Amino acid sequence: MAKIACLITDMFEDVEYTDPAKSYKEAGHEVVTIEKESGKTVTGKQQDAKVTIDKSIDDVQVEDFDALFIPGGVSPDDLRADDRFVQFAGKFMDSKKPVFAICHGPQLLISAKKLEGRTATGFKSIQVDMDYAGANVKDVEVVVCGNQLVTSRNPDDIPAFIRESLSLLGK
Repeated sequence: MAKIACLITDMFEDVEYTDPAKSYKEAGHEVVTIEKESGKTVTGKQQDAKVTIDKSIDDVQVEDFDALFIPGGVSPDDLRADDRFVQFAGKFMDSKKPVFAICHGPQLLISAKKLEGRTATGFKSIQVDMDYAGANVKDVEVVVCGNQLVTSRNPDDIPAFIRESLSLLGK
């Protein structure tokens, strides 16, 4: 089963982490949360979810994982201010390993300059940023680009996001 890296910090969109993470785990995959500091507890934007961080960004390498998961909310915008997270996401895209980004999650991929020529979606307010980054942006519930990138727009799209992510992990 896959070992999935999850880049997350405070103000993540609660259900955009909890629902996919639960589904990945139920399917037998391991989800490893990554932030600046291991052992820290981060809190969702809605205050419904608290997540204890498994690993520091300084203690992980892309080679340790099979896939990358980036939940939305304010979290991706905060993380992209730190080059270590941007480089990690960029290396994942370069490695051709699966990347799952929902809502504002693609902001890390924009900062990594890895959306050019890709078909993707994201939260309405970042779709223009994705377009400027060279992505072919679609306003639909889920977009699968090649055998690598799965993106969705918002919490309403979570079922399709999970379905396509798990499908990609199964290939």
